[in-house]
Amino acid sequence: MERIDTNVSPRYAQIPTFMRLPLDRAPQGYDVVVVGAPYDSGASYRPGARFGPRAIRSESGLIHGVGIDRGPGTFELIRCADAGDIDLTPFNMHMAMQTAQQELERLLENNTAVLMLGGDHSMTLAALRAAATKHGRLAVLHLDAHSDTNPPFYGGEYHHGTPFRHAIEEKLINPHQTIQIGIRGHNPRPDSLDYARGHGVRIVTADELSSHTADSAAALVHSVVGDSPLYVSVDIDVVDPAFAPGTGTPAPGGPSSREILALLRSVGALNPVGFDVMEVSPLYDHGGITAVLATEIAAELLYQYARAHHTEGKPS
Repeated sequence: MERIDTNVSPRYAQIPTFMRLPLDRAPQGYDVVVVGAPYDSGASYRPGARFGPRAIRSESGLIHGVGIDRGPGTFELIRCADAGDIDLTPFNMHMAMQTAQQELERLLENNTAVLMLGGDHSMTLAALRAAATKHGRLAVLHLDAHSDTNPPFYGGEYHHGTPFRHAIEEKLINPHQTIQIGIRGHNPRPDSLDYARGHGVRIVTADELSSHTADSAAALVHSVVGDSPLYVSVDIDVVDPAFAPGTGTPAPGGPSSREILALLRSVGALNPVGFDVMEVSPLYDHGGITAVLATEIAAELLYQYARAHHTEGKPS
């Protein structure tokens, strides 16, 4: 199966898959499989992230796959496919989490890595469980306005503010090799970040990030995560809502699209083994700009995976 040729078929034509990749519902032997997690029953404020994967795919036809001044294109270096969506019940958190974990583990049994499109951030726990089953304890680069290390509340064990707390408690991730970037806004309690900091997570607030260049931020990330298997999780609300209004819990005062994309360009110097781009809620988007940004972020992550694992993709 081949990717649709954009020189033959216009970018607005055909059934939308991510970046016009081949649709393969039973993928085997790919470097990265893209999969959607259309779920938002873990959202605490605005709903709508269940429609995120569809919106991202729709906008992703815009991306050709060969970056400016980058040499080989992503799909000249790695084999990728779109596996469609995981069918997740909106009525039962535990059933949805179990279903997602089982499906992601199945994908990782037959392929090297997964890029998950969300969906609310609770589904990242399923992805971390699956990736840790394959790679052992993970390092994490987490871009978000929120730490997501809260305890359960409103009677919900697996809401979108809990995934990294569960991941620490289940020893899926090494908190001393976890860095959370872009944290800001309001918290339920004055001590809301104490859990993460108390377990060794390196938190870089949005204000601290503004004092870094792209190079110094990349150096900080590398100093924390080292060369361990790295999971990269991007909540679209890490970006200021001026650039990404289509999300469930927007937080003003964040970095720009350009700043986040510049930071992600350092991922290829690390050891990435899995990715997600979460919390796109098209119901609150304007002109599709949030979905377009999510597409660009996901495409960047694919290229950085290629750069990390294929020497011909590394700059000389």
